[in-house]
Amino acid sequence: MNPCIIIPTYVGSKRYNPSVDVLATYDHVTPLTHQGELPRCLQSLIDIGIQCPIFVLVVSEQGIETAASQKVAAILSVFVQQLDLRLIDYEVLERLCLRIDSLGVSSFKEGVCLSSYGSVRNLGLLIAASGGFTECIFVDDDEIIDDPEFLEKAVYGLGKLTKTGVPVLVKSGFFADKKGNWKSSQKSVWYNHFWRQGELFNAWITKAMTGTRLSRSNGLYGGLCAIHREAFIRVSFDPWIPRGEDLDYLLNVRMYGGDVWFDNQWHIEHAPPPMRNESQRFRQDIFRWIYEHRKLEYAKSQIDLIQITPHSLDPYPGPFLEHSVGRRVFVTALLRMVGRASDRKGYFRAALSAQREAKAYAETFCDRYYEFQIGWPQMVNLLAGDPLTGGILSGLKVEPRISEEELESEV
Repeated sequence: MNPCIIIPTYVGSKRYNPSVDVLATYDHVTPLTHQGELPRCLQSLIDIGIQCPIFVLVVSEQGIETAASQKVAAILSVFVQQLDLRLIDYEVLERLCLRIDSLGVSSFKEGVCLSSYGSVRNLGLLIAASGGFTECIFVDDDEIIDDPEFLEKAVYGLGKLTKTGVPVLVKSGFFADKKGNWKSSQKSVWYNHFWRQGELFNAWITKAMTGTRLSRSNGLYGGLCAIHREAFIRVSFDPWIPRGEDLDYLLNVRMYGGDVWFDNQWHIEHAPPPMRNESQRFRQDIFRWIYEHRKLEYAKSQIDLIQITPHSLDPYPGPFLEHSVGRRVFVTALLRMVGRASDRKGYFRAALSAQREAKAYAETFCDRYYEFQIGWPQMVNLLAGDPLTGGILSGLKVEPRISEEELESEV
């Protein structure tokens, strides 16, 4: 067992910054003027005695990269005496890109960077590969880890075979709130009649939580997943999925002959800041599900892939992978215009996206993942075996500089 933890943190000029670029729109962004949730997450890791290397990836909007890096470095400096922290920012990424160019694999850069959910996850996988780690564990900065056996549970079963001889190479735990609730809180209201995402998710996870400890999963929490080296050197995340890169990774793993497992004894407390623009998130969901449907349809033309049917992922997310998803999102957007009149314009724009932009986006980008994935194993092994790449991605060990009281006054 030789694990590392990867924590992406997202920094912006303000908490909510709407963007027309669906790849650069994130669920929550910490403003430069706020500490955000990262210090709380790091303190929880100290409280349970985590001893493995922790890589913090700084994702920021354009124009504030240096300020974002300095802000996160200041936060990390408070905790480095008790945690093995490494900072991966745009400066590190630029050095990596120069090395990628010199090795003649420039086409690889777009999928391993700090500009989308999928590419950020891929950078995490590359860090794990180049560092010789056997397990890559993803945690998000808005989470609290309160289980002293967190690391042991993370690697439980990983790299082993099931009783039927199936390898366990990718696994997910589950999110709970501070009261221990693990079900989706999405309400079953009339304007979500065609968008019962929370209800269907709850039907799946209820069964998974009452079954054996490890079961074949229909979901993957990106903020609580463990990926074995045998998987992350073979299968990449999709850099072009607008959101839901975690569930998409489950589809990728299945298409390439593997599977994802659910561990109903491995959990984390998820305590995100309030979501300020639900229509923006819904717009991303529209792009996501239309993209997923198109991607699985395109995969049918690839003879080397295992085909995935929506029905095989019932009760969730199967219905959102069916051909009817375009009509489903359009009708839901119209219903929410009435049911959530305070954001009528946002849902109107989402309805238009369902009919035009999302479909065009899916047709343009869905096949690019397969081209990227074909070269992933070779490129990862090339970069992982390169001493200069390893030196770059070891990150910068942050030095202690200021006290917690000083941090409060600076941030």
